[in-house]
Amino acid sequence: MAFLRTVSRCNSLVPRKVTSPSATGNGCLTYSKSEQFLRQYGIYAAGNRGPLPSALLAALNHRLAVEGYSIDGARRWRSTTVAAASPVATDARQRQQQDNNPSTPQRDPLDVSFNDPHAAFKSKTTFELIRAYFVYVLCSSEFLVENNMKLMKVAQTILGEKLFTLAMKYTFYGHFVAGEDQFKIVPTLERLFIYLMKQTFYGHFVAGEDRIRIVPTLERLRSFGVKPILDYSVEEDLSQEEAEKREVEASVSSAGTNLSEDSADSLPQYSVDKTFADRRYKVQSARTYFYLNEATCERNMETFLECLDAVKGATFGTGITAIKLTALGRPQLLLQVSEVIMQARRYMMDLAGSTGNILTHHKTIQDLERYLGNVADKAEVKEFLKKVTSDKDGILHLFPWTGIINEDCQLSETFRVPDPVTGQMRRLISKIPPKEEEMFRNMIRRLNTIVKTAQDLDVRIMIDAEQTYFQPAISRITLEMMRKYNTEKAIVFNTYQCYLKDTYKEVCTDLEQAKRQNFYFGAKLVRGAYIEQERARAAALGYEDPTNPSFEATTEMYHKTLTECLRRIRILKDANMDPKKIAIMVASHNEDTVRFAIKKMEEIGIHPEDKVICFGQLLGMCDYITFPLGQAGYSAYKYIPYGPVNEVLPYLSRRAQENKGVLQKIKKEKRLLLTEITKRLAKGQLFYKPKGKYVPI
Repeated sequence: MAFLRTVSRCNSLVPRKVTSPSATGNGCLTYSKSEQFLRQYGIYAAGNRGPLPSALLAALNHRLAVEGYSIDGARRWRSTTVAAASPVATDARQRQQQDNNPSTPQRDPLDVSFNDPHAAFKSKTTFELIRAYFVYVLCSSEFLVENNMKLMKVAQTILGEKLFTLAMKYTFYGHFVAGEDQFKIVPTLERLFIYLMKQTFYGHFVAGEDRIRIVPTLERLRSFGVKPILDYSVEEDLSQEEAEKREVEASVSSAGTNLSEDSADSLPQYSVDKTFADRRYKVQSARTYFYLNEATCERNMETFLECLDAVKGATFGTGITAIKLTALGRPQLLLQVSEVIMQARRYMMDLAGSTGNILTHHKTIQDLERYLGNVADKAEVKEFLKKVTSDKDGILHLFPWTGIINEDCQLSETFRVPDPVTGQMRRLISKIPPKEEEMFRNMIRRLNTIVKTAQDLDVRIMIDAEQTYFQPAISRITLEMMRKYNTEKAIVFNTYQCYLKDTYKEVCTDLEQAKRQNFYFGAKLVRGAYIEQERARAAALGYEDPTNPSFEATTEMYHKTLTECLRRIRILKDANMDPKKIAIMVASHNEDTVRFAIKKMEEIGIHPEDKVICFGQLLGMCDYITFPLGQAGYSAYKYIPYGPVNEVLPYLSRRAQENKGVLQKIKKEKRLLLTEITKRLAKGQLFYKPKGKYVPI
């Protein structure tokens, strides 16, 4: 269905009946390769006749050049109106296999000090280096960074939309954003961009506004050993007042905010507070979705599906799409499910007689029956015990959590437990009206649609972490999606924020569940985006601060958690089991953490070719880490945002703020940029044109 959606969208843009210039034996490209190329980018469809647009022609020509074909004379694609020949699927498959599995892929030695400017920037034109240096100089100005959003809006008003768009492409937008849609990330250039580049002497520049023109950036990344995590980065520019209004309205149930009288006390962490209703407060590096209505959530789902189409079309099955669960449903429901999960943990701690989680204590259904004692003979308690489940080792699961991702799940009736003294059933969740139950089912339906599409397209999904008052629900839903879809490979990844005190325990628990329930475990490890907000909220609402006390403690948590994951991968290898049962992304701009990961991989005996560890950084940041890793044969990713210039201003503002907070990193990147620019000018490489022959692992 996702492929058909893409075809339908593209058919409205481009007449599509295409063949190669010739199918003779004179060395020209055969039709099967042309069809294979079009299919890779999700835009082949039989039907109309007509010329190809110049942007697509540029992509085709670039693709031929990357694959080693001459683009002179008859081999160059032209806008020709001809009838399509019959496709040859076998040749297409063989060509893709050759592209994915070359006999001698190019590999460079890795400088783990990350001080090699040539390795860092060989994928960039000299103009792009100069632009990058200029951007980092601007990010070093406190006044400009603090007032960047105001200044951009003033510039937009004064210059007008066209001049402002052009100016942004040559500065912040051009540096931090690959393009505006899936086809603008590869080396094809939109018409205006091509025209502007012809008027300058820089040669090749990757940027654009729509899906067709982002493809060139992805191709260039790929040719230098780097893969994409694609994200449509359009954000609403809401005022604080509007954001607070939306969040409060969407976080309170029409049935009231408190649990019923026969239930446990509610936890203050999992309730809305107007002071912190604007979830952008003290958050620089993460996008925030504010619930408006169900129709908006449907549009968000469609956007994520389009990202999946884009990733599949341009990454040869190696790409990833990032999504946020708060984009798909009402936040009140995540608050309530998070609270019920924590209430269930409290109940189990009472059963176990100590702190911790149930997997640590290995409690069984028989232990639960003994805990309930004299009330176990009551009819309601007996009915409850019938529904309690356990895994293959007999470990107790208080609730059938698999039901939470069923589209007929009834939350209000699911989360009830017997009181061990009276035997009366009590709710762990407040009563949810039928309309809100339907909203929850809609959210699960949207997520199931996205993940099922990702599975069909062989694209991975990374579900982003969010605030701690949402995270128990997000993690549980994500884990159940892993159980459902990660049966043969890791399709769904959860995100763990290492600034939290419980991260190591949570990862160990989830690893244990994956092992016991036999599904593939995927995790993205990050330091985290909400630490200042979390600390302020905990202090204001009077609950325990969930964060680590210092940067050093967060680093220790990150390294400890990563080491545990690597240790378990090694155990799988030693047992001749599939090491890909555990897949980890080290998503960090901290070069010490990246060095630590590489060192631990060597110590434990995990190789890049095992394809179980990958690294990720944002586009436009820490190129001196990402590109040397990819060129040395490690699995390296860039987080690739795209979208129209005027609609990604909040994203650009956050990138400026984030770079201001890492002045040491900026200082190093500026030094390396200046070194490489100087070398190129000294060698007369002002018109340097990147050409990579690397193949991502």
